[in-house]
Amino acid sequence: MGDSAYSFSLTTFSRTGKLLQIEYALNAVANGRTALGIAATDGVVIATDKKFGSALVEGESVRKVEPVTDGSGFVYAGVGPDYRVLVRKARKSAQAYFREYRETKPVGQLVKSTASVMQEYTQSGGVRPFGVSLLVAGIDGDGEPRLFQVDPSGAYFGWKATAIGKGYVNAKNFLEKRYQEDMELEDAIHTALLTLREGFEGEMNGNNIEVGVVSKSDGKFRLLTPEQIQDYLDEAN
Repeated sequence: MGDSAYSFSLTTFSRTGKLLQIEYALNAVANGRTALGIAATDGVVIATDKKFGSALVEGESVRKVEPVTDGSGFVYAGVGPDYRVLVRKARKSAQAYFREYRETKPVGQLVKSTASVMQEYTQSGGVRPFGVSLLVAGIDGDGEPRLFQVDPSGAYFGWKATAIGKGYVNAKNFLEKRYQEDMELEDAIHTALLTLREGFEGEMNGNNIEVGVVSKSDGKFRLLTPEQIQDYLDEAN
């Protein structure tokens, strides 16, 4: 009996020690739009492709980069509705933290609580894993900018720069060549856009790219407007 006999069970390991539903969830992530993040010395940038299958879609109704606390935000690759659930849970967790401690939840704590939620959905009957991987940008408790990745298994990692979704291998290779330890936020934004352009089909503009940044100077996470994104693209040209 091969691994296929276990492919519909989330809570049963296969003979080779795999939980196949988690692997299938990672396939859903790999089929999603490319998203990437870069941690600079003075901030973090996360960015994603927001290209639609039809020109008739109202782009402003779809948001892929979401603020979670004043100092942190998420972007995803994978199944959009699953992402909305995780964003809502993370915001409620951050509010509960603020009510108790009267301070913004550090990004490291936010990542751990979100990863715990995702892990719970890998060992409970009657549910399936979340079909998303997250990139989380924010300011940690020590005041330093941090970038994390959270996978459907509940595993999480800190990164200097990384990419998820379709074309993540090429994007990571590009980032490895471009990343520098002393990179500042402005350079990181340009590098993020150049990396997205490598695998982008068609013309990039301020309406089919989303960018979120958090700066060490003020500790605030913000979304760049389409006009700001277009200015960066024009500079790159």
